[in-house]
Amino acid sequence: MKMDKLIDGVECIETIGDFSCEISGVEHDSRRVTPGTLFLALPGGNVDGASYIEEAAQRGAVAVLTQTPCRLGGNFPYIQVANARKAMAQIASTFHNHPSQKLSTVGITGTNGKTTVSFMVREILKAAKKQPGMIGTVRYEIGDRVLPAARTTPEATEIQNMLTQMKRTGCDSVIMEISSHALDQHRVKCIEFDVGIFTNLTQDHLDYHGTLENYFEVKSRLFSQIRGKAIVNSDDPWGRRLLDEICPENQSLSYGFNENANVRGIDPQTDADGSRMRVESPWGTIEISLQLIGHFNLSNALAAFAAAGSLGIQIETIAQALNNMQNVPGRLEAIPGRKKKRVYVDYAHTDDALRNVLEALRSITLGKLIVIFGCGGNRDIGKRKLMGEVASQRADYTIITNDNPRTEKPEKIAAAISAGFDSDRKYEIVLDRRAAIARGIELIGKKDVLLIAGKGHETTQEFDGTIVPFDDCETVREAF
Repeated sequence: MKMDKLIDGVECIETIGDFSCEISGVEHDSRRVTPGTLFLALPGGNVDGASYIEEAAQRGAVAVLTQTPCRLGGNFPYIQVANARKAMAQIASTFHNHPSQKLSTVGITGTNGKTTVSFMVREILKAAKKQPGMIGTVRYEIGDRVLPAARTTPEATEIQNMLTQMKRTGCDSVIMEISSHALDQHRVKCIEFDVGIFTNLTQDHLDYHGTLENYFEVKSRLFSQIRGKAIVNSDDPWGRRLLDEICPENQSLSYGFNENANVRGIDPQTDADGSRMRVESPWGTIEISLQLIGHFNLSNALAAFAAAGSLGIQIETIAQALNNMQNVPGRLEAIPGRKKKRVYVDYAHTDDALRNVLEALRSITLGKLIVIFGCGGNRDIGKRKLMGEVASQRADYTIITNDNPRTEKPEKIAAAISAGFDSDRKYEIVLDRRAAIARGIELIGKKDVLLIAGKGHETTQEFDGTIVPFDDCETVREAF
C-alpha cells in the first residue's frame, strides 16, 4: 500500500520525504521490522520508541511515524503526530483494510467477569454454528490456532493483524476483552462493535487512572464505538450511570436481577452442583442451569444471554450452550484432589472479585473456608487493605503470600494486606507461594474448602525483573 494512502486522514504536525513509497508492513516493535515497513515509534513509560528509529531503519524500515522530531537526517520519509497511538490504530486498520467491518464483533469491558462472559459468548456462538475468534486475558483463538495471551488487549497493530488472520481462516465473528488501558491508549480505535458489554466497575488500576471517576470515564469510551447494542449491568451503580448518561435508550439493553432489567434473572439459586435461574427477556422466558457455582456467574450468564439475543440467536440455543459450559480456565476452577479435599483456583485480584468468590464458596462449605492470596507489586496499593478486610470478614483463615511482587518488597505488600484484618489469629504470612499452597492443603479436611486467589490461569511469577514459571493449578496437583 502506498504511504500517502496509508496516512490519509491522520492528523500530522510535520511531514518530510517522498510519500509515494510502498509500505509492506506496519510495526511498533523495532525487532520485528522487515524491509518495506513503516515503523511506528510509540512513547513509553520506561523507553521511548523514538530511540529505536535508527535500528528500525537499519532493519529496512522505509518510513517513520513519531511524536517527536525524527533523528534521521536527509529526506527519509517521516511523519510527526500529536498522538502516535491514535495514529497507529488508524494506520493499522487502513493497512489491513478494516477487517472488523467483515466480522461480527463483541467487545467486553468492566473490572470483573470479562473472561467468563467472553467464554460464555464463545460457547453460544459455536452452538449457533458460528465460527468465533477470541482475544482475551487467557488466550487468543484464531481459527484452529490457540495462542497464549501476552496481555488482555494487544496493541492496535497486533489486533488488526489478528482480525485479518481470523477472517482468512474462516472466522465470522470475534469476542474481545477490552481493558481500560487499551481504551485509554486507543488500541481498539477504528473498531465498531456490534455488541458492547459492561459487566461492573470496582476499584482497580488506580495506580494508572488515579480515581474511580477517571477509570469509569475511560471504560465508558467503548460505548461511543457501538454500531449495535450496548449490554449493561443495571445491578451495578456505574452501569446504571452508564445507561443514564451515555448509552442511548434505543441502543441499550440492561441486564440484572432488578425488576427494571430488560434481561432479568428470576429466582436465582446456587449450590455445590451449580447455579440456576429463570431468564425473562425481550425474546422470551427460559430456564438456565449452569454447571458453574456462584451468584456472580449467573450475572455473567445474563450478560452473555443479552449479547447473544441481541445478535439474533434463539434463546433455546443460548440456554443449551450455557447449560453445557464447563469451567473457565482459572475462574473458580476446581482441582480434583485426594481424600476428598476441595481446592479452587481463581483469578480474583480485587476486593469485589474476592468477596464474590468467597461468598460463592461459603454457600458450599460445611467446615472451614481458607483462602490464600497476595497482591501485585507496583500496582494499585489502595486495594491491598480492602482485600485483607474482605478475607478477614468472609474467610475463616487466610494465608497471605506473594502474587507478582515485581520490584516491591514482598514483606511490604503482605503488611499492607494484613492491615485489613481485625485479628492476627485469622491469618499467617507465608511468602513462598508454593509453600503457602502446601500449607493450605495441609490445613483443610474433607468438609473444608481452600481457595487460591489472584493468579488464576497465569503460569508465571515476576520478581524484580525476573519471570519464573509458576502455575497455581499445577502446584496444587503436585502438592496432592
